[in-house]
Parts: sequence; structure tokens; C-alpha cells
Amino acid sequence: MNSQREIVNRLADLAKPAPRWVSSAAFILLLLAWEGVCDAGWISELFLPAPSSILRESWAMLLSGEILANLRASLFRIGVGFLLGSALGVGVGLALGFFRLAEAVGIPVVHALYPIPKLALLPLIILWLGIGEFSKIAIIALGVFFPVLINTYAGVKNVDPLLIKVAVVFKASKKSMVRKVILPGALPVIFAGLKLAAGTALLLLVAAEMIAANEGIGAMILHYGDLMLTTKLMVGLLILSLLGIIFNRLLDFLESRIITWKG
Repeated sequence: MNSQREIVNRLADLAKPAPRWVSSAAFILLLLAWEGVCDAGWISELFLPAPSSILRESWAMLLSGEILANLRASLFRIGVGFLLGSALGVGVGLALGFFRLAEAVGIPVVHALYPIPKLALLPLIILWLGIGEFSKIAIIALGVFFPVLINTYAGVKNVDPLLIKVAVVFKASKKSMVRKVILPGALPVIFAGLKLAAGTALLLLVAAEMIAANEGIGAMILHYGDLMLTTKLMVGLLILSLLGIIFNRLLDFLESRIITWKG
């Protein structure tokens, strides 16, 4: 009996999350080790600048207005592209998951187009839409569209059948069933797709700006990479990392406010 209780207690201890300070302490130790290696001269600053150098350069570029100008251009592109792609993805995913005819027609098309790397379509999109803002927004929207669509479709298909039967018994209309049963049931999976799409959107943003832009974080990184100004290049990478963290935290916040029953 005691041995069983000990096993249960050990399993309970393993299930407990690590204290929050562990992650912070590990990150700080990593930064200190990075700083120490650079200060000791073991790695040339051309290849890997010290964190303190990156922070000083970030502050200087922020004061000069260079960061804000490039960040403004990137946020506009990724904001419009993400909203457009996610709205279309949710709408088409709901249609494919709810209507059998739409599923029969649309799913083979999705299976055919989804495996194509979206970066491979960028030259074609530039040919169609030109080298301006529309092509950059379109490639981001396209990259966001597919993961959101697939997750929405999967979420609709995994809604509890009992809830649908109850809605049918109470003679709910199709519109009411989608709005009050299907969409709320699929929301957790939809948000998982949105978080996945946020990373894809950043990747495509940088690629599009490196190929066809004079402004933006991607264009800034490419410019300083060509000049071998590694510290300024690392500032761009730092901004992208912060954007990724902010986007995920924002989606977590929206999820906690919209899916109030999840907890």
C-alpha cells in the first residue's frame, strides 16, 4: 500500500510544472555565457556579437528612427496578410467541414495546393500583382490561409456529435448550428492553427521583404548582411524574435477571453 502511494506521489510530482523562475534563470545564464564567450575573444564579433553590443546598437537604431520605419512597414504587411488569410481560412474551413458538397469539391484541391512551398509561388505572385505591397500581403495571406483552413476543418470534424444531435432535436437552423455549436466547438483547434500560422507569416514576411522591398525588417537584415554588419543584422533578428513572442502572447490572450469555457 505504501509503495503504491509513493508511486502515485512521484507521478504527481512529475506532473507538476517547473517553477517559473527556472525558465528565467536558464535564459539569464545563457545570456551571461554568451556575453562571457564574446568578451573573452573566443568568437569574433563579426560572427557573433555580444548581447550587450546588440542592445547598444538596438538603442542607437531606435533613436535614429531606423527601427520604427522598418517595423511600421513590416507590421502593416503582416497585419493585413494575417487578418485576410485567417478570415478566409476560418470561413472556407467551416464550409468544408459543414457542407458535404463543399468538402467533396474542396478537400482534393487543398490536398493538391497545400504541399507546394509558398515561397516557390512568390515569383508567380510578383508576376501577377507586381512588386508592390499587394504581392507581399498576398504571399503572407496565402501562407496563413492553409494552416488555419486545415485546423478549422479538423476542429469542425471533431465537434462532439452529441451536441449536434441536440441541436437537431431542437430544430436549430443551419446558421444557428454553425454559430452556436460548430464554431464554438472548433475554436480551440482554430486557435492552434492561428498560432502555427503566426510563425509562417513571419517567415514569409522576411522572405518577401528580402526579395522585393526597400523597407521592412527583412530588407534591413538583408542589407546589413550584405555589408557584413553583423551587430545591426542581429538587431533585426532580435526584433523578429520579439514579434513572434508578442504575436503568440496576443493570441493566448484572445483565446483566454473568447474560449472562456476552456479552463
